[in-house]
Amino acid sequence: MKSKKQDFSVLMMLTSPERKCLRSDFARKAFKMLESSSVLLFIVFLLLFILLLFVVLIRRNPAAALLWKEIIREKITNLIMNQSKEQRILNFVLQNAVRGDPCSVLDAIDKYCSQKEWAMNVGSEKGVILDKTVEEVSPSVALELGTYCGYSGVRIARRLKEGARLLTVEFNPEFAAIAKQMFEFAGVQDKVRLLEGPSQEVIPQLKKKYEVDTLDFVFLDHWKDRYAPDTILLQECNLLRKGSVLLADNVIIPGAPEFLNYIRNNSHFQCTNYPSHLEYMKAGDAMEKAVFLG
Repeated sequence: MKSKKQDFSVLMMLTSPERKCLRSDFARKAFKMLESSSVLLFIVFLLLFILLLFVVLIRRNPAAALLWKEIIREKITNLIMNQSKEQRILNFVLQNAVRGDPCSVLDAIDKYCSQKEWAMNVGSEKGVILDKTVEEVSPSVALELGTYCGYSGVRIARRLKEGARLLTVEFNPEFAAIAKQMFEFAGVQDKVRLLEGPSQEVIPQLKKKYEVDTLDFVFLDHWKDRYAPDTILLQECNLLRKGSVLLADNVIIPGAPEFLNYIRNNSHFQCTNYPSHLEYMKAGDAMEKAVFLG
């Protein structure tokens, strides 16, 4: 009470101009506080609006959904967990799948990627198309471009006949290391040989270094802008024979327009399109099969 009385006494001792100046100073401070609060409130509402807009985009736009799942969300989770998404997938398989059972491994990966974190595997829906194509071709020598975590490699290897082999190419050393463990756990390591390096460097070495005469089946699931150049490279290296089959994933999302334009307007290929959906999502996608006619 004493301090309040003292403050009041001091205020009463002020002259009228001084009081006006004090009131004016108080008003300016109050206005600044109100202005700051308004700006802060505007920023909060703007951020909420952006967040709401992004949620709508994620639900309606496949590209935005991929941006969120594959870049933003993944980077945040990696930072928190101090572990890559691919390592988390492998750990889930090791803990939940049955060793030596390829189907169990595939089911575990599909479960993780559909319920926990999206990943760029071919997935169960398009996997059926891959299975049927491998069964129809019955390859002795198959090539996969883009190993990633080994999902499609396991899928192909489990359908290979006795004595057949799969060569799978992966540029990323971390992915290659995880895929090796995945193949070993699934029990298909004797049918699969993993080749590390860029596809444009590995393909020219297939004949001499890896004793490949021609390829019966090629699965393209690596960088989409490499589909067309690598197909041309396979031809230039005489790795395709009459009847060799190419199957390309994600020709709609993210898309491989140059590849589609090349094979569909080339008399050396007979093409078939298989409409489907982007792995673990509802967005439309497709696979393209191209039979080399010689």
